[in-house]
Amino acid sequence: MRIDHGDVLAETRGRLGLITLNRPQALHALNDAMVDGMQAALDAFAANRDVSQVLIRSSGGKAFCAGGDIRLMHDLGKAGKQDVALDFWRREYQLNTVIKRYPKPYIALLDGIVMGGGVGVSLHGTYRLAGPNYLFAMPEVGIGFFPDVGATYALPRLEGAFGMYLAMTGARIRRDDAMMLGLATHAIRADAEAEIIAALAQGEGIETLAPRFADAPGPAPLAVERAKIDHYFGQPSLAAIFAALNEGAKNDPFAMDLLAGMAKRSPMSMALAFEQVKRGAGMTFEEAMITEFRIVSRIVHDKDFYEGVRALIIDKDNSPVWNPARIEAVDPAAIEAHFAPLAQDLTFRGGSA
Repeated sequence: MRIDHGDVLAETRGRLGLITLNRPQALHALNDAMVDGMQAALDAFAANRDVSQVLIRSSGGKAFCAGGDIRLMHDLGKAGKQDVALDFWRREYQLNTVIKRYPKPYIALLDGIVMGGGVGVSLHGTYRLAGPNYLFAMPEVGIGFFPDVGATYALPRLEGAFGMYLAMTGARIRRDDAMMLGLATHAIRADAEAEIIAALAQGEGIETLAPRFADAPGPAPLAVERAKIDHYFGQPSLAAIFAALNEGAKNDPFAMDLLAGMAKRSPMSMALAFEQVKRGAGMTFEEAMITEFRIVSRIVHDKDFYEGVRALIIDKDNSPVWNPARIEAVDPAAIEAHFAPLAQDLTFRGGSA
């Protein structure tokens, strides 16, 4: 079997179903063809009894996948075509759920940038093999968006308050921290891809295969800051988080740096991220995806999303004018409205949740 959607390729190699993201000029950012191609490939691999496991990779460059095509979503919304943008997100979130529930081992071979939509097509699988250039982030609060593609489920399940920290700051972390947090399951050498794929094609399992290509991770820098992260981001309310950070910043450079970074983020987005992580701890994966579709269905009508993409991606002046401008001015009722049920909530094969 071979599927060629241009920007995504799929083929069988022996016992392996292989998916290759192939849009290097856009850092392999996901578009409609890629989502549809991946879904078609996963359906075919699931039905093929000769395929024992599936691997996803990119064709190279600086990224595994830098996210979804957020510029396209911005342009659709500005043109009044929010329904078209939402159709993409609907199918992307359904794909994330298929990956989470996939009946065969799903392996992501990761090196370079893994952000946004790239997290959605890798994190929820069985194994995540990280090369030395691995770089993870959910940076959506910086563009007036929110951590989606299953972050509502995954981030609350990280140790301590790391999930809240990643959601609200958009912090970038390297492989050593990802291994500590379980975002990556194995650290591998940079030159191992071809041999790994060949061994998987022969039907070898990751647990026996990975040690041959292991690249021992070093100390995790965030481990040193764990007590502070747990204190600052483990608070029971959004106001308490900022109060703790402001108090800490009086004598803690780490808190000072956090506040300086968060001052550039959308207050509305940070408030949504806080609420997501708080609520997501008690949700199933499907409930989390339904929640995210509710949020994105409102985000496409919010000013901050369009302003954030303008400032950081289009004009690149890095000077967004957020509405509201301060975290204290965020209306709790406006946040609550983003979580309200839709007339047509996200649905899944076999039921909605």
